[in-house]
Amino acid sequence: MTEENHVLGLDKDGYLRHLLVYNPNADLKLIGRAYTYAEEAHAGQKRLSGEPYFEHVRNVAHIIASLRLDSATIAAGLLHDVIEDTPITDKQIKKEFGKEILELIQGVTKIDNAQIKLDSDEERRAENVRKVLLATIKDIRVILIKLADRLHNMRTLKHKSITEQKRIAKETLEIYVPIAYKLGIYRIKSELEDLCMRFLMPHVYQNLKSQISRTKEEREREVAVNTKKIAALLKRKEIEAEVYGRAKNFFSIYKKMRRKDLKFKEIHDLSAMRVVVKNIDDCYRVLALLHETFQPIPGRFDDYISTPKPNMYQSLHTEVVIDGKPAEVQVRTSEMHYVAEEGIAAHWRYKDTDRDKKFDRTIGWLKQILEWKRSANAKEFIENLKIDVFKDEIYVLTPKGDPIPLPEGATPIDFAYRVHSGVGDRCVSAKVNNNIVPLDHQLGSGDVVEILTRRNALPSRNWLKFAKTNTAKSKIRQKLGMTQERDPKQERELMREYLLEKIDAPDNAKLRLSQDCRCEYGRAITGYRMKDGRISVHNLGCESLNSLNKKNIVPLSWKEHGQVNVSKIQVQATDRTGLFSDLLNTFTEEQMKVNAIHTKTRKDKFHIVFEVEDIERAGDVVTKLKQIRNVVGVSAA
Repeated sequence: MTEENHVLGLDKDGYLRHLLVYNPNADLKLIGRAYTYAEEAHAGQKRLSGEPYFEHVRNVAHIIASLRLDSATIAAGLLHDVIEDTPITDKQIKKEFGKEILELIQGVTKIDNAQIKLDSDEERRAENVRKVLLATIKDIRVILIKLADRLHNMRTLKHKSITEQKRIAKETLEIYVPIAYKLGIYRIKSELEDLCMRFLMPHVYQNLKSQISRTKEEREREVAVNTKKIAALLKRKEIEAEVYGRAKNFFSIYKKMRRKDLKFKEIHDLSAMRVVVKNIDDCYRVLALLHETFQPIPGRFDDYISTPKPNMYQSLHTEVVIDGKPAEVQVRTSEMHYVAEEGIAAHWRYKDTDRDKKFDRTIGWLKQILEWKRSANAKEFIENLKIDVFKDEIYVLTPKGDPIPLPEGATPIDFAYRVHSGVGDRCVSAKVNNNIVPLDHQLGSGDVVEILTRRNALPSRNWLKFAKTNTAKSKIRQKLGMTQERDPKQERELMREYLLEKIDAPDNAKLRLSQDCRCEYGRAITGYRMKDGRISVHNLGCESLNSLNKKNIVPLSWKEHGQVNVSKIQVQATDRTGLFSDLLNTFTEEQMKVNAIHTKTRKDKFHIVFEVEDIERAGDVVTKLKQIRNVVGVSAA
């Protein structure tokens, strides 16, 4: 791919016909409607480059189509900015295109700053990343749309200020490049890396580019000769294959130079040979032929077919000497090649039970994020992501040979909790490569790790000193009943979300709670429709409404709130992160309505009074509330 807009010169009909190259079964009627709808919605809007804004969404949808994704995702790519950047509402999108496409668009739409007040742009950006990833857990296509959006924004980043270029490139390199790698989408990962390098290290990038350009002709001749030799060898042995050369991306060359402290002239593998065959048997036949015909370089062979990477990548890698020079060769099937380039996106093309299992393993790190949904704040969430998920990885193996990704410096304790919290909690010792090692032993790639457990064992507080991942640390603290500082802002946000869900909004309008008065469920409320169409929620009689235009007053009511007998359940607890939502979830699970909540802090205790209905059923709720960690007392009246 290049930075240029791939579809700039195509009209609508040409654009739609072009999509059939990637998806011959595309629903062009649906995509065509989305095309026209988005074009009209973004009419008159311009990007910093001066081009029509619609060109951005056309390019995003084109990238999505090139991943061979389904028609609904392509349509969502065309529409992904209409809710955020135009007057179009969620309701209108749902009516026109249905719930599936609406939810995809909502997943990538930035948070509503009017509804969630954040202290800084950094917090807002972190909250947006968290929102996208949590939506991705529900539907993996959300992150694929976001990656396509980020890729086109990076291609056109030169139109931003230098400060913005560096900020966006840094965020891309730290967050979106690792996501693309985790999902196995090497094509997008490689281009994003090179674009980030261009803006973060412009002098290094240009210097490397010029050096690669100077050796381009010689390298292309060498690749052509090697390709011809390998193709001829396979033809003689009647192995049907496609053989070609692939230039390595700039950033991977730069990383190798830094990692091995090499100069550019000492890098010999600027290109790799790729052999694509029909089946796995042919992969190993080709490997044997290469090693018989050319001198293999010791220690430079990897079998990612028998032991795939966690992101589904499969291939045989070897280095051999051809005409006195080392040459890297990758051997794979056509299906492996597609998965290697498109990663998780290949799930929509190839789908069966075995591949579904691979799919589940590939998004295991996303499921891990579920445990962080109630992290104290979005910035902490992102830091956990960088440490636990995106830091330079090692791959260790279970005794059965399953690969487990961990950050560098991880220990057997991190491995145990990555396998299962129960394994971590009951861990007493560990074997690495069949040798007993201390629990603070640093693991290396390829280690085979076995955790020895005892039924009544418990974690040690000392483990917190050497556990590397936040997942392990969190599970250890949880098992030991150790408290963490409660974030008042998070608790207030949970309360706001809870209240907003209880309000019956006219025409599904977006609501925000007024900062002028404290709303409580069941207390009479009213609303004020603002210029942007949102409704600000106030207590009935709020003085701040007296100076506003009475024509914009909107009557509001609580969902399913009538005259009922209300009783109280009082809870005393010591503070910790997530306590409030755990309490609310208990009432939800028991289907008991909470009409109002009152909180007080006395000394080191957190006192909460829940006003509830159906007190006859309170016994079960009280029992469950007592079982929640940090709860020290519950009473009902």
